[in-house]
Amino acid sequence: MIIGAGPAGSLAAALLARKGHKVEMIERTHFPRFSIGESLLAQSLEFLGDAGLLEDIEAHGFQFKDGVVFERAGVTTPIYFPDKSAPGRSTTFQVMRSEFDDLLAKGAVKQGATASFGQEVIAFESDDDGAVVTVRDEAGETRRIEARFVLDASGFGRTLSKLCDLETPSDFPTRRAVFGQVKDNITAPHFDRNKILVTIHPENPVIWYWLIPLANGISSVGVVGPQDDIEAAGATDHERLWNLIAKVPHKQDILKDAEVYRPAATIVGYACNVKSLHGPSFALLGNAAEFLDPVFSSGVTIAFKSATLAAGLVDRQLKGETIDWQEEFSRELYVGIDTFRECVDAWYTGALQTIIFNRPKEMNDITRQLTSVLAGYAWDRSNIFVKSPKRTMRTVEQWCLA
Repeated sequence: MIIGAGPAGSLAAALLARKGHKVEMIERTHFPRFSIGESLLAQSLEFLGDAGLLEDIEAHGFQFKDGVVFERAGVTTPIYFPDKSAPGRSTTFQVMRSEFDDLLAKGAVKQGATASFGQEVIAFESDDDGAVVTVRDEAGETRRIEARFVLDASGFGRTLSKLCDLETPSDFPTRRAVFGQVKDNITAPHFDRNKILVTIHPENPVIWYWLIPLANGISSVGVVGPQDDIEAAGATDHERLWNLIAKVPHKQDILKDAEVYRPAATIVGYACNVKSLHGPSFALLGNAAEFLDPVFSSGVTIAFKSATLAAGLVDRQLKGETIDWQEEFSRELYVGIDTFRECVDAWYTGALQTIIFNRPKEMNDITRQLTSVLAGYAWDRSNIFVKSPKRTMRTVEQWCLA
């Protein structure tokens, strides 16, 4: 059984169903439904291809993406994913998540999984022989599901983290994101719709903005920063978002004709952590386990990696193998999580901003390896940013400053 039918849940369901297992996804909401996190990394498409879910995504007409443009004080510097060092896909998509998640869930059903919507997990117990999950539907009726293994892909709902008392505070400061969607009406000739635009606040470098072009002239816009700084920008989320955008003349000019498509909303204290990613007959996937920060769009990639690892291990365990979940799941997943974590830390301390805006113009091995990480290839142990992320970040920062 899988809790949640979002990206991690649908990918895991598809992989397990393809291996012949009986899989049911339990989803609290009804699809399609809004979700933040519209910008994907190139590595994500590798995972979708392995699960037989890529064809429908490629055929849907999502916005093509080949990298990211960073902007500070009117200076822009692009990161072009095809310039990466790692093999594998070099481009990806920027997606309306309501459509993307719906396609993935339907794709998992095509592979043989079942999906039950409008149902919520309210109780859970497990031991080494399996788990019993109590589910309540919208009419208040409950049922008990016996499962040989449960994967929690409930995202920010963090179902098993709460039911099993696994939550632990994140070591990241409390940050707030305010965001919305607009009909962008962008006419600026220099604006590249094939890349997400990440802009640094001109006076406060720990505040940053995203502008994610989507298909059909829609864009996602948002700003992230310390909670107090965001709250001080206005009385409502709409005021905070647009007052902060007004602080950046270039961004304000790009969005001068924008019309609200989806009203502004907010997420506060989104970073999370858990005591353990697994327990007797269960494991946590994606945002249900750990979420870092939206700055490098790593959330869906980490979710897909966790689902891919867990599905393979569940299949082997149900076929009689003894699995070391700490070694084969947690430690392997944290190779990439720790790499992204160091990127996030270095972004807010200014080290990564220094590297991005001061790296040599010519391509070299260092910049190609950084590009690989930003394209999602954070588990490539041949990459120096993966092998030793903290030391490498410090060394490269000093090199750029010199």
